[in-house]
Amino acid sequence: MANSENASSRGLGPLLIPVILLHFAIFINYIDRSNLSLAGTTIQNELHLSSAQLGFLLSAFFYTYSGCLFFVGWFTDRFNVNYVLGFGFLIWSAATAATGLARGFAVLFSMRLLLGVGESVAFPSFAKVLAKYVPEHARGIANGIIIAGMRTGPAVGTLAGGLLIAKYGWRPVFIGIGLISLLWLPLWLLFSPRGPGLPRPAAPQSAPPTTLDIFAQRSFWGVTLGHFCSNYFVYFMLTWLPIYLIQARHLTPQSMPKIAALYYLVDALSTMACGWASDHFIRSGRSVTFVRKSAMVIGSSIVALALIASLFASQSTYLPWLLILGVGSGIGGMGIFAFCQTMAGHQATGRWAGLQNAFANFAGIICPAVTGILLGKTDGFAWPLVIVAAVVIVGIVSWIFIVGPVREIDWHLSARNLPETALPSAQSSQ
Repeated sequence: MANSENASSRGLGPLLIPVILLHFAIFINYIDRSNLSLAGTTIQNELHLSSAQLGFLLSAFFYTYSGCLFFVGWFTDRFNVNYVLGFGFLIWSAATAATGLARGFAVLFSMRLLLGVGESVAFPSFAKVLAKYVPEHARGIANGIIIAGMRTGPAVGTLAGGLLIAKYGWRPVFIGIGLISLLWLPLWLLFSPRGPGLPRPAAPQSAPPTTLDIFAQRSFWGVTLGHFCSNYFVYFMLTWLPIYLIQARHLTPQSMPKIAALYYLVDALSTMACGWASDHFIRSGRSVTFVRKSAMVIGSSIVALALIASLFASQSTYLPWLLILGVGSGIGGMGIFAFCQTMAGHQATGRWAGLQNAFANFAGIICPAVTGILLGKTDGFAWPLVIVAAVVIVGIVSWIFIVGPVREIDWHLSARNLPETALPSAQSSQ
C-alpha cells in the first residue's frame, strides 16, 4: 500500500482501490437494508404475518442503526478503523444470510436488529478513512465515488433483486447476497490503507475532543441540520418514489423499476462528476469553504426547484424534471461527509460523522410517516412535494448561515472555550 506522503503528493491515485472498495461496501449496505421491502409481500404470505408484524420488520433496522450511530463513532476513533469496518461488514453480511434461514417473526426481527448494528459502522468508518489518508484536494471525487454507492445500491437492488426473488424465491437471494458479499472482506484487509496517515501540522498535546466539545461547535449543528434536510429528501425518494411513479405518473409495475433505476443512475453520475469538479476548483486555488458550501447550496437549490416544477409537470414532461432532480441530488449528496472530514480532523472524524448521521437519520423516521399522513388526507403528492421542498430550503439556509469556515478545528483551543478555532494547515489554506 502506498504511504501517506505519496498519497498527499499524488492525490487520490494510490488510494483509488480502497476508495472503490468503500464504494462497494456502501453499495452492498444499501442493498441489504432495502431488500426486505422487495420480499415483504412474499414473506408475509409464507410466514402468515400480520401487516403490523411486517411493519415492525421493516422498521426494525432503524432501531439499532440509529441508536448505535450515537456511539459507534467512538470505536472508529479509538480502534483501527479498518478492523472496525471489517467487523461491522461481517456482522451485517451474516445477518443478511441468516435472514434467509429464518422460519418465524422473532428470528427475522432479530436479524434486522443485528443488520442495523453492523451497518452503523459504515459511514463513520469511511469518513474516518478519508480524513486520515485522503488530502483535501482529492476528497471530492473520493466522497463522490463512495456516496454513489448509496444511489447505485437501490437501483441494482430494485432491478436485479426483484427479478431474482421472482425467479428463485426470497430465501436463496438473501442467503446468496449475504455469503457472496463476504468476498469483500479479504479484499479490504488486503488493500485497506495503512500507516500514520497524512502529515499533520505540529499542535500542542491535548486529550482527544469529547462529544461535548463537538456539540459546542456551531458548525456541527449547521452541518447536521443540512444533512437532516438532505436526508429528508433522500428518504422520500427511497420510500415513496416507486409509489409516486405508479400512482401519480401511472407507470406499470414493469416500467416503474426502469425509470427509478434511471433516476438513481443520473444521481450517481452527478455525485461523482461534482466530486471531480470540486477537487479541480480546490486544486486551482478556490477556498475549501467556498467550494464545499457552494456545492451544497447549488445542489439543494436544484432539488427544491425540480420538486416545485414537478407539481406542474405533465405526463410528458415529468421525466426531465425527475432527472434534473437526480442531478441536484448528486451535487448536494457528494459533500455531506466532506465537512466533518475536514473540520473534525483525524482525531474526531468518527465521532462527528457518527453523531451527525445519527441526528440526520431521524429524517428516515419522520419523512415516510409525514408523507403517508399527507397522502391519506389529501389523496395526492402535491403537499408531500411542497413539504420536502420546504425542508430542503431550510437546509440551504443552514449551509449558508450556520456552517462556518470549512477548516480543521483546533480542539486544544476549543477546549478552552474558544469555538470554531482552526489549525493553520495546508488543507485550510487551499
